[in-house]
Formats: sequence, C-alpha cells, structure tokens
Amino acid sequence: MNILVTGSAGFIGANLVKRLFTEMAEGTIIGLDNLNNYYDVSLKEYRLKELDTLYEAVIAGSTRNLHYMFVKGSIADKELVNRLFSDNKFDIVVNLAAQAGVRYSIENPDAYIESNILGFYNILEACRHAKDLVAAHSDTNNSQLNNSEQTLNSKLSTLNYRGVQHLVYASSSSVYGGNKKVPFSVDDRVDNPVSLYAATKKSNELFAHCYSKLYDIPTTGLRFFTVYGPAGRPDMAYFGFTNKLVKGETIQIYNYGNCRRDFTYVDDIVEGIVRVMAKAPERKTGDDGLPIPPYKVYNIGGGQPENLLDFVQTLQEELVRAGVLPEDYDFEAHKQLVPMQPGDVPTTYADSTALERDFGFVPKITLREGLRKFAEWYKSYYNP
Repeated sequence: MNILVTGSAGFIGANLVKRLFTEMAEGTIIGLDNLNNYYDVSLKEYRLKELDTLYEAVIAGSTRNLHYMFVKGSIADKELVNRLFSDNKFDIVVNLAAQAGVRYSIENPDAYIESNILGFYNILEACRHAKDLVAAHSDTNNSQLNNSEQTLNSKLSTLNYRGVQHLVYASSSSVYGGNKKVPFSVDDRVDNPVSLYAATKKSNELFAHCYSKLYDIPTTGLRFFTVYGPAGRPDMAYFGFTNKLVKGETIQIYNYGNCRRDFTYVDDIVEGIVRVMAKAPERKTGDDGLPIPPYKVYNIGGGQPENLLDFVQTLQEELVRAGVLPEDYDFEAHKQLVPMQPGDVPTTYADSTALERDFGFVPKITLREGLRKFAEWYKSYYNP
C-alpha cells in the first residue's frame, strides 16, 4: 500500500501519518507540505521532527518493509505533484493540504485560490492520470536499464498497478454557511457560503463529484468540525486564547458568547480518516454507460455542541491544572464579549450518523479530556 498524505506537516496530517506508522506493515508513505508561514513554521517543524523520531523508533529492529519520506513543496506545483505520482504507485491519496482559516480568506483570497482550487485540481488530475504517469516513468527508467530481468519486472509492476483506488480529502463544516437548521446534515443544501474559504471547500466537493463521474475515481470528502488538540493550529480559538491569557492579554469571545461549536479531538478525526481510507465508495456503471459516481461526503464531528462560554471555562480550569496559568489568575479581567465577526456562523453541529452507520465511527474523547491533553502539551512545549 503506497499512500500520499498532503499537508503532512499540518495538525491533522501529522497525526494521521503517526497513526499510519503504527498500523502499516509494509508500503510507502509520502508526506507533502509547503511549510508556509500562515502560522508559526517552527510548530510544523516540531511535528515533522516528531514524525522522524517515531518512524525511526517504529522500524528499528523491525522486519516491516515500511518506507517514509517527506517532500517540501506545494500541491499548486503541478510538475512536482506529477513527479510524485510518477515516482510512486499511490494506492490512496489523502489531501489535507489547504489554506485554512475563515477570517484570513477575507484578507488574503489569493492564497485560497492557489492552494484550495488550483492545488486540489492538480491532485485530481494526477489521480486521473496516475497509471499513465507511472507508465511514462517506467519507460524512461527502462530505457536506461541493460538488465532484461530488471526491465521485465519493472514493466510487470507497472502493468499490475491499478491506479489510485481512493482519494480522501478535507472539506469543512464551513460549507454549511448560515444554515439555521442544526445539526448539520450532508443532505442539507450548502449553496450559500459566507466566506471564500467555505466556497473553496464546496468547490472541492463539486470537483471531486465531477472526476468521480467522468473518470471513475472513488472520492470521499470529510467535513471536519472544529478540530483541536496538542500541537494544533495557533489560529484556532483554544490555542489563541491560551497564548493571549499567558501574555496577560484580553481574549475576545464572539457573538457575546452565544456561539456553539462541535469540538472534535484530533485523535477522533484521525480514527475517522483511517476507517474511511480503508473503504472506498463502490464503483458501479449507470444506465448511460458512465460510472455512477463513486463519491461520498461525510460529516466528522464530536457530536456534542459546546457553548463557547462553557468551553472557555473548561479551558481555564485545565490551564490552571496543568500549571500554564497560576491558580489566582483573574480570568474575568481578561475576557471581552464582542459581536459576531464577518464570515463566522453562530453554531456548528455535526450529524455524523452516516459515518457511524457506514464505518462504526463514534468519537470518544470528551472536551475536558481533550483540553487537558492540550494544556499538558502546551506546558511541556512552551515552558518545560
């Protein structure tokens, strides 16, 4: 099994690669990430160093034929993407690379078009032409080989390659826009995004459906709901709040605290991804002779929306418990209730029954457990 994970230095991507290290008996894992500076690059480097350390520990003294390589680059670089596909016979592609952030999309839309639209298109095209890219690569290599047995083995290996069997990609709960019906269901209409970020994620779903229909590529989109945990993204509320409180700054709680979020611990997200990776949508042919799109979209969330004020209270308690903040910290003096920000929505709440039905997925980590693990990591990382 050869797997490409884009965004592998990102929060979810790095945790997914860790999980694959522990579960794969043989095969190749290629990680791709451009290490952009949307947030602190040293945090991405920290995740990559953790991956290197874990990989070395996993294969030390092991008989497993497991290979891992990290490549620095962008999915918007078509030549690089095609070269990776030609050099590696990818069976599964997990596209987690994207320009994230709702508010940043208002300030810097170009980054979202480049990564989330053009980059995703490059991945789809590479999946579509995977067998051709591998064959071309094999022919080039074979022309340089004198050993006829090596040439024959290489050609047989290429002939046996079936192409990409499953593309799993990150969508987002933001596609639901200003939907007032909760919980959000994949059957709801998602035609009214309230941010460019959301629009690019909905575009990804439409692109994937098109490629599934026309080229019989099994694709599964996962709409993530507010992922959190250790070594997460500093632009997320729990991390940003912590940074500000440590500095003695005031945190702003949007919509005067009348927000609810379906917080999902990163290990639960990874569990869902791994289950989905192993079960691609079935390929079938329709009456028109074209493929019935082997295409699925699922919500993946914690299943329990939390009021933002309750969330902040729990975070405060766990930061004190971990020693990140002193017991006498005056939280009330460092909180400010403010109006809703452009591009935000008051409530996100996932209906994940389809994921439970098809994959037996049920999130297990409670908000307090997850925030406790984050607070302990934060203490060890910033103030060991």
